[in-house]
Amino acid sequence: MVNPKGIKVLAVFVSKSAGEFLKDHAKGENGECCIYPPLNGKAWTVFAICFLSLVVIAAFLVIAFVAPRSLSNWRRRNLVRRVDSKVVEALPCFVFGSARSSIAGETCAICLEDYNDGELLKVLPCQHDFHSSCVESWLTKWGTFCPVCKLDMTTKFAFSEIKRGSRV
Repeated sequence: MVNPKGIKVLAVFVSKSAGEFLKDHAKGENGECCIYPPLNGKAWTVFAICFLSLVVIAAFLVIAFVAPRSLSNWRRRNLVRRVDSKVVEALPCFVFGSARSSIAGETCAICLEDYNDGELLKVLPCQHDFHSSCVESWLTKWGTFCPVCKLDMTTKFAFSEIKRGSRV
């Protein structure tokens, strides 16, 4: 048996040409010579490929998880809310007459023109009145609220007032 305490492993690192010379000439008492070829920058290539792969995967994950959320938030913010045309048609109407001239608010707040006798006006649930064509255009194209007091026409209160059709 061999005593493990007596084993000595010696290693010497030399250049390739010196290693080949030693391999050819130094084969003595059970000696071995191993020559490993140089990497010539292959380690940096492997590192660069791994790094770029990680960057591409990270970018893909960011796009896959963040972009849809941002897109849906953007769509939700830019979505123009409108009132259904049936609700706008159900708003109470009246004809403006000179008898009302003593009441304040003889101007349409949407087009900023004065009311003339015989013009058809529509009344919102908040009791603000406007030209019929102005308020129809406003509610179906621009927003769901009164241009004067910002009462939202989509609330339950507004719908109940429209259904009653009363003017307080």
